[in-house]
Amino acid sequence: MTEPAPADLIHLEDADGNRCIVRVTGRFQPGILTGHDILRADVLVSASFIDARLDVHLFQKDLDAWQQDLSDLTPGRRAGIGGDRGLGLTLHLHEDGLLWVSVEDPDRLTTHLGIRPEGNWVNRHQERLQQVRQTWPREVVETAPGAYEWSPNRKR
Repeated sequence: MTEPAPADLIHLEDADGNRCIVRVTGRFQPGILTGHDILRADVLVSASFIDARLDVHLFQKDLDAWQQDLSDLTPGRRAGIGGDRGLGLTLHLHEDGLLWVSVEDPDRLTTHLGIRPEGNWVNRHQERLQQVRQTWPREVVETAPGAYEWSPNRKR
């Protein structure tokens, strides 16, 4: 069975060449209960002053939080991924449509850049999230604290 092609969970860029992409590349430990539903992703950040590639592991709870944050995102609010165990990415939406992107990796990099995404970007990112969930669905259930088993809906 071949691995699915990488999919962009986040893809923000503007006419000035500022860009932030979170590209999911696959499962962290496919076939191993405790690591199967953790996703590997590359964070690609570029602007006139930076060109970086960082890695992050996304848990299902990260995707759940991202979905909620996107649904609630209005000017003055924030949306983010990760941060509690390494790399964190935070988007802060301003009244004028500017998106302030903060990427903080305690061991390697902290940077901030402004991106002015095209209209309707939130809806496109909700669609991106659904594509990631369809490509790498949740296939492990926690039956008790620290006890895992395969979901009956697991695709093999």
